[in-house]
Amino acid sequence: MNKAIYIATSESNSGKSMITLGLMSMLMGKTAKVGYFRPIIEDFEDEKLDNHIETVISHFGLDIHFEEAFAVTKSQLIKKKNKGKIGDVLDLIIQKFKHLEERFDFVLVEGTSFSGEGTAIELDMNVLIAKNLGIPVIIVGSGVGKTLEEFLDGEYLVYDSFKNKEVEVLAFIANKIQPENLQLATDGLKSILPKDVLVSAVPLVSTLDNPTVKEIVEELNAKILFGSDFINNEVGSFSVGAMQLRNYLLHLKENALVITPGDRADIILGALQANESANYPTVSGIVLTGNILPEESILLLIQGLNSIVPIISVDGGTYRITNKIGSIRSKIYAENKHKIETSLSTFEKYVDIEVLSDKLSAFEADGMTPKMFQYNLVKRARQHRKHIVLPEGNDDRIIIAASRLLTMDVVDISIIGNRKQIENKVAELGITFDFSKVNIIVPIESPFYEEYANTYYELRKNKNVSIAMAKDLMEDVSYFGTMMVYKGHADGMVSGAAHTTQHTILPALQFIKTKPNSSVVSSVFFMCLEDRVSVFGDCAINPNPTAEQLAEIAISSADSSLAFGIEPKIAMLSYSSGSSGKGDEVEKVRRATEIVKLKRPDLKIEGPIQYDAAVDMGVGQSKMPNSEVAGQASVLIFPDLNTGNNTYKAVQRETGALAIGPMLQGLNKPVNDLSRGCTVDDIINTVVITAIQAQGL
Repeated sequence: MNKAIYIATSESNSGKSMITLGLMSMLMGKTAKVGYFRPIIEDFEDEKLDNHIETVISHFGLDIHFEEAFAVTKSQLIKKKNKGKIGDVLDLIIQKFKHLEERFDFVLVEGTSFSGEGTAIELDMNVLIAKNLGIPVIIVGSGVGKTLEEFLDGEYLVYDSFKNKEVEVLAFIANKIQPENLQLATDGLKSILPKDVLVSAVPLVSTLDNPTVKEIVEELNAKILFGSDFINNEVGSFSVGAMQLRNYLLHLKENALVITPGDRADIILGALQANESANYPTVSGIVLTGNILPEESILLLIQGLNSIVPIISVDGGTYRITNKIGSIRSKIYAENKHKIETSLSTFEKYVDIEVLSDKLSAFEADGMTPKMFQYNLVKRARQHRKHIVLPEGNDDRIIIAASRLLTMDVVDISIIGNRKQIENKVAELGITFDFSKVNIIVPIESPFYEEYANTYYELRKNKNVSIAMAKDLMEDVSYFGTMMVYKGHADGMVSGAAHTTQHTILPALQFIKTKPNSSVVSSVFFMCLEDRVSVFGDCAINPNPTAEQLAEIAISSADSSLAFGIEPKIAMLSYSSGSSGKGDEVEKVRRATEIVKLKRPDLKIEGPIQYDAAVDMGVGQSKMPNSEVAGQASVLIFPDLNTGNNTYKAVQRETGALAIGPMLQGLNKPVNDLSRGCTVDDIINTVVITAIQAQGL
């Protein structure tokens, strides 16, 4: 049974990091516990740990200490080789790998990076390590600067090196291929490789190769004068500001890095103004050479600006500094979410994940872990793309979330708000935002404004709503966004970051209304605990539901659980388990349980039952030994809002669980409410589950 995969290449800058991130994301969605291991890494200083290990562990939240994730450094390897002790290195690598293999269901092993000293022996070492670990290989090859013939000849030699040592090659990924040559590269590799090797071709993505200002700061040992919040800005081009400003402005390109001596106040201020101007490209940063700082008056002027790109000072002449910047090779690191998300979406777009997954492992992990759940959410949302409207375009969190969703390429988005204000916010936040992919709406300026007002009037005129009142309400972002969903101009709405629950839900109750078989709108949270995902309902909407309403909440929650890939085992919670308890509240739960059994005999349900008996196998078996639910409940239904809301928050705070939701149930079309204390990740998760809800309609 295969429990690991080895990623190998034969040269530096192959884009192996992107493939590692993509594979790790895929594995986290398929396997309960995934480990990560790099047998050989570059030398590092104590305060600067290996960047790629840190990035993978941090981004995916892996339960691995840095020291566990590698065996030896490059210099240690060379010393051992020179003394004829390669066997000692292999022993250590195998020992560390086996330790991870015992702890995890699957281990992703990443080969060397072919940089620095010792590159001549790296391919042989990668072959030797994969052979001794007894695991198959995915080869990554770069097409940069090669003819098709050179590329195919070189990559076949790499493939042959592994096959000669009887190491199985599962897949070959041609990376950094010019988009127009993708099919040529794919066909060429298929013609020289066995049919059972999966072949994929991934295009060159310029933004992944572009260094960030942070990387330039580190490489040049520069001092940051301004704009430290935006040092993750990507540098798409760079040029020297040596000519007069009026001429230099003509040479600016998108995401430009301006390099100029520190006493050129005209270039510095002109570049900052160009960054603010809609008529010039975005400036990613400014490098001041010669260790010269602008005069005090200029520094004060810059300090007073609303938005400042990173301005850094370096010791060195302009010519030398420019050459050093041109030689910087970009890396992917944990803080650069844009590059990570671009890597993940690119990998999923160009690599056949299902076929690769089948090749990687012949087993399935039991249960649904949080990482598997989140991975599957994004995958499902992307399969049948939906259009979600975000009415709160004046909120920074909404803008950042929209930016990340665009990079993830998972949904279509409309934002209700003022375009100029959003553009200013994007500039202030220093984020990447593709305005060409977003529909930005001011309600009263919309061509649908009159139509929406008339529709609302017709729907609510029996409630004494006049056409004037309807027009006023359609200027409200919640009403306008909800009407977009009602009219089919959007598939779902997510709001509540800056509005109350009532403000978000009331329009939906007025005209989207409940499903024919539903009489109550309720909610669930998907509680992503350490080793499982539980569904909590209702923790957000109904203060004190009746037995009939509680039964309907349970049925809706079970259906939601099933729709999101979690087998529903329903626990109807109370302060008593079984038939021993007395009192109105226990009787309500008991009645609700019987109603569910009558309406949906296909569902596994237990109630009344206490929380510990519902989730702890030992307690559950002792209190209710013959139950199919006790000790293994996945859907937990609380008897009232007070209990549900406090319990979900207590579990979230005390265990560090991720709470995704609330997701509303029972409406004809999906409208979901955010907490006003929500994070950017909360917004992204809620948008994704809203899109999946819309798929089921």
